[in-house]
Amino acid sequence: MKITSRHVTGCYQSVVDNGRHHGVVLDLPEAKSGDDVGATALELAAMALAGCISTIWAVVAGNSKCSYRKMIVELEMEKPDSAPTFTAGTAVVTIDSDENEEKLQRILDKTLNACPVGKLFEAAIIDIATTLKKATLLPT
Repeated sequence: MKITSRHVTGCYQSVVDNGRHHGVVLDLPEAKSGDDVGATALELAAMALAGCISTIWAVVAGNSKCSYRKMIVELEMEKPDSAPTFTAGTAVVTIDSDENEEKLQRILDKTLNACPVGKLFEAAIIDIATTLKKATLLPT
């Protein structure tokens, strides 16, 4: 995989491309003299983790013949002002399903074991406490 980042002259924005024609704009918030037109790189890392969990969940659930109507990953990351990066996080994975909670937990466990972005956080020794919540989720 070849990633390219192009800095936009005159500001703090960068356009990052994954080499497959998918790009995102990164920026700094206004409080840090940015224009706030995109997430910061660190925010994107946390967003990637939440997205990885939801994507891998769909794969594992499909392979496990698990039916569900909807799932949401809510991730909160801790970053003290004195730290350059995240120090910990909590994730709540809410599933709207008629499946029993034990099956849903097994799928979540397999998901977390297979999530490559989660493995990066593990390697960085950033603990993400993840819990399963079974609930009815309203359509959005």
